Amino acid sequence: MKKIILSSVLVFLFGFTNAQNGNFKLGAHLGLPMGDIKDVSSFNFGVDAAYVWKVAESFSAGAATGYTNYSGKSGFDSVGFIPIAVTGQFSLSESFFLGADLGYAIYVGSGNGDGGFYYQPKLGYQAEKFEVYAGYKGISITGGTFSSINLGFNYKL
Repeated sequence: MKKIILSSVLVFLFGFTNAQNGNFKLGAHLGLPMGDIKDVSSFNFGVDAAYVWKVAESFSAGAATGYTNYSGKSGFDSVGFIPIAVTGQFSLSESFFLGADLGYAIYVGSGNGDGGFYYQPKLGYQAEKFEVYAGYKGISITGGTFSSINLGFNYKL
């Protein structure tokens, strides 16, 4: 089931890359775990993909997905998630933006696990072909939250 959902999202995102008014982004992120998981996870890393449309002069919105992993410390397993989210980005100026991703993160770790509500506010610098951002990523599951402070880079195709 998880493979079907991931495949559907990837087909959706890649299918729109030929649209005239959209922007496809591919990127990566690194982060430090916070809160509930900082004692069992040493760092967070992953890849990101998004497709956004210009909705207004300073605002873009679209769909986002990717893969994020919270690596386990000694004695604990790594845990992975695939977020399926809507994304929005407001340009504060030509160079700076505020953004947010909201959606659901699908658990893809070994054994039993739950997905949960996914959120990621961001503040960043943007240029014509790339953007760099700092963000707070959270995945609320039953019994706690997987969260981290992240730095990310996106390349605009």
